[in-house]
Amino acid sequence: MKNKIVFVILVLISLITVAQEKKVSNFTYIIVPTKFDFLKEVDQYQTSSLTKFLLKKNDFTALLDSEEFPEDLKNNRCKALTASLTDTSSFLKIKLKLELKDCFGKVLFASEGESKKKEFKKGYQEAIRNAHKLMEDITYTPLSKKEQIKETKIKWVDTPVNTVIKKEVLQEDLSLKKVVKKPEPTDVVLYAQQKKSGFQLINLKPEVVFIILHTNIKDVYVIKDKNGLLYKKETKWVAEYYENDQLVMKQFEIKF
Repeated sequence: MKNKIVFVILVLISLITVAQEKKVSNFTYIIVPTKFDFLKEVDQYQTSSLTKFLLKKNDFTALLDSEEFPEDLKNNRCKALTASLTDTSSFLKIKLKLELKDCFGKVLFASEGESKKKEFKKGYQEAIRNAHKLMEDITYTPLSKKEQIKETKIKWVDTPVNTVIKKEVLQEDLSLKKVVKKPEPTDVVLYAQQKKSGFQLINLKPEVVFIILHTNIKDVYVIKDKNGLLYKKETKWVAEYYENDQLVMKQFEIKF
């Protein structure tokens, strides 16, 4: 149990340190939602496509969340920022707040644009362009050689949250090899019932097998009351958690 706690702390420290050292300009990718929360339709008023277009002008690789991601981004979502738009309109003006967040949900950039145009499409688009004006001088800048060397000391391990783990940690505790072992195949099917903060997963008996809680990472959930996570791997879902200080990995098919 002690080793497990130390491991989790070291993982979090290494993740947070890497993220905090990066500025907006050091991120290669920016992911743009195909639908922002305040809208009813995908790319309504071309808000997503316009945001993507403007960010590409800053030399970022801007991607809609519906697009196929490059392999390095699939393996490490922390390589990307996520763009968000929030409607802060008043009675007389359309206002949109543009934010760029890292994989921990930390806001690294924020600006607000407004428009007096009454037509929604023209108003939203003008507000997006005005919000973007404040980041016109921010362009993608690769990490320096010193910073790149520092990043190469971090090993990416295929864990549920694609956690960055220091090589030294893996070498010091051989028990961590359990983290990357393959889950045993299973044909168990679970059915998801939505709750306020996530889902409860039930089997055919029926009984509740897990209660899972939302995270900021797509297809990754915290398993409530267990020291573990549920994440999607290809077409299956893997539950990874500790029981009696032993790592348990189970694979499921889940019907959401």
